[in-house]
Amino acid sequence: MGSEKNAETKPYDRLSELKAFDETKSGVNGLVDSGITKVPRIFIQPQDSPDRVTTSPRNIGLSIPIIDLDGVDKDRIKYKEIVDKIRDASETWGFFQVVNHGIPESEMEEIKNGVSRFFDQDNEIKKQYYTRDATKPVVYNTNFDLFTGIAANWRDTVYCMMSPNPPKPEELPAASRYIIFSSSEHGGDSGGDLQKVAGFFSPVATPV
Repeated sequence: MGSEKNAETKPYDRLSELKAFDETKSGVNGLVDSGITKVPRIFIQPQDSPDRVTTSPRNIGLSIPIIDLDGVDKDRIKYKEIVDKIRDASETWGFFQVVNHGIPESEMEEIKNGVSRFFDQDNEIKKQYYTRDATKPVVYNTNFDLFTGIAANWRDTVYCMMSPNPPKPEELPAASRYIIFSSSEHGGDSGGDLQKVAGFFSPVATPV
């Protein structure tokens, strides 16, 4: 009882807890694998946080913006309409869904499988890609804004930049290497179209 009481009254040093968590290089997956029974405080939104969800998304009548790329490279009017939609979705929502991008559904499913294979690996294998240096060929971490956000999100992320200078095959995780290159080649044209319309209103792209 005494130790539990001391733990409850001990001052909360958020920065130290964030650093300790980040230094494990195991992410949220590592917490789950460790068998934790209580969500760490660094993931809990403060009661007065503007980001705290108080309403179920199913009841607020909103839908994710959908950007249709069909005809973007053939019609200047269509091109401008898509640019306007992307601008509005980016400024209002911060994200959007793209359709008619030319990547087969089967390939998108394999991309998801490739991501799952990466996260299903042993922590010691994944740790070699864990970094907060966005210039690395492959970036794996928990929350890009871990040290600046009000509360951490319950998520791990892995990504790599395939354009304009793709990484070497040996720099990519073996579990996902094939599908990363395959999807990059398959989606080259549609990806270029999206980059063109995005570049029309945003000269600098920041990976998140």
